[in-house]
Amino acid sequence: MGTSKIVVAVCSAFLVIAPCTLSACGGPKTSSPKMAAVQPGNMPSGAVWDGVYFNAVWGNLHIVSDGNSFEGRWLRTDESAWGEMKGTLSGDVARFEWKEHKIGMVGPSATSTGKGYFRYTRPEGDNMDDRILGEWGFGDAEVGGGEWDSVKQRNKQPDLKSVGGDVDPTVGDWR
Repeated sequence: MGTSKIVVAVCSAFLVIAPCTLSACGGPKTSSPKMAAVQPGNMPSGAVWDGVYFNAVWGNLHIVSDGNSFEGRWLRTDESAWGEMKGTLSGDVARFEWKEHKIGMVGPSATSTGKGYFRYTRPEGDNMDDRILGEWGFGDAEVGGGEWDSVKQRNKQPDLKSVGGDVDPTVGDWR
């Protein structure tokens, strides 16, 4: 087989395979983002969303509410990233959008985004701590990224300003 026939054969094969491959990787998406099938219920007696919630990976999540909306911020326990969330509250369910910033990184991969939900719970029994249980996802998906289970810390007041990364104004200033 001559060189020109091989090139034509390879190109023809590519034209047949490429559309299938490209549509699978970057073509139009027909499925909608995965959302959690949770319905709001009543908050436990005397419970409030405002507080600090601890998780061994995510660290202390500070939540402050204002009516039916809330904001939250966390710093991972290994201090590799900090995050922020905003969302709405309906009874014992919070739905939110989140953004996590990797410390020391710049560029498009330095920040991840997604959505998620929490359910506020109070276990049975005396002296049990309230918890938030939920899931998070990437992009427009509310689930699929992982679970989030945090214990509300007693006598600890949330402070959103204590978590986060302000850009150092001297970085990049080469005067």
